[in-house]
Amino acid sequence: MSDPNNDTARRTGSCLCGAVRYSVSGPLREIVACHCSQCRRQSGHHLAATRAPAAALKIEGEAAITWYRASELADRGFCRHCGSRLFWRPVSGDTVAIFAGTLDSPTGLTLERHIFVADKGDYYEIADGAPQFPGRGS
Repeated sequence: MSDPNNDTARRTGSCLCGAVRYSVSGPLREIVACHCSQCRRQSGHHLAATRAPAAALKIEGEAAITWYRASELADRGFCRHCGSRLFWRPVSGDTVAIFAGTLDSPTGLTLERHIFVADKGDYYEIADGAPQFPGRGS
């Protein structure tokens, strides 16, 4: 794979059952782990995601995606067949978060930071050395 953060990099991914496949072109933000209560409830733990311009994301099987309005700020997209959580998109904006676990390997990405750690679960510690922010962070 070419440099993961150059303008021509292309990555692919899918849900567990394969009903939804996607490709994303261009540079991606490094992975951010979110520990807020919504992400923890949706994923069963914390959520790790990258981000790209919405226009860079091409989806096959889009009819299998259910979008859930989780708050007044964002929608969360998941496969209606297997339940895989795939995307998070702001209600207003032109980006989409792509859940890191749905990307095909190799991703070439690394964990950049943890956000909303003030809201993290009490059953785990964050000990990987990545920067931690009590809220949204930088």
